[in-house]
Amino acid sequence: MTKKKIVVLTGAGISAESGIQTFRDADGLWEGHDVMEVASPEGWRKNRSLVLNFYNERRAQLNTVEPNAAHLGLAELEKDFDVCIITQNVDDLHERGGSSRIVHLHGELLKSRSSVDPNLVYECRSDINEGDRCEKGSQLRPHIVWFGEAVPMLEVAIELVQIADILVIIGTSMQVYPAASLINYVDSTVPKYFIDPRPSIAASDFPKLTIFKENASTGVARLIEELKTI
Repeated sequence: MTKKKIVVLTGAGISAESGIQTFRDADGLWEGHDVMEVASPEGWRKNRSLVLNFYNERRAQLNTVEPNAAHLGLAELEKDFDVCIITQNVDDLHERGGSSRIVHLHGELLKSRSSVDPNLVYECRSDINEGDRCEKGSQLRPHIVWFGEAVPMLEVAIELVQIADILVIIGTSMQVYPAASLINYVDSTVPKYFIDPRPSIAASDFPKLTIFKENASTGVARLIEELKTI
């Protein structure tokens, strides 16, 4: 029997339980920095060393945390469903949690890329320093989609949600576009689940939407039980 296709969109809330701070604090800062200083082409041109150091620190922090029960639960779903995860997160916690199909919308912290050729991408487990260059001679930069840049994997994500039998959204504000628009590409007959302790949307906003007002770990456990009845 063909397994039903579950597409899961995850945001900062699922990684927060592992100890990774959410993208922006209430005051609009990211780890004490204005987001545009460390996550925009303008910030890169203005202060390259600041940007490199910022992501080097994030990379070092990533090595100190582990996947949580939500990551492990999503991997467990692969036993009974065809699961694909579309994540806004740049960490590798879904991979380490055991999920096998992951689309990174906003890039990956454990990769670097050429400043002149976005197709030149490299594994990166340690610091990126000034003077580290690609084979074309340009400075390496974090493999992160910054504000104002195109989202290369968006078309792939849209195609996935269009054929989903079930959509699950976990730990995202639904305020960051274009990721927040993906729910609009899902067929109206498809069951949708939104897991977040402070949901930014209501069940009445979309057809067949169920909201679990819980953190990611608790919500995923509840989701697994719910899906057993489908």
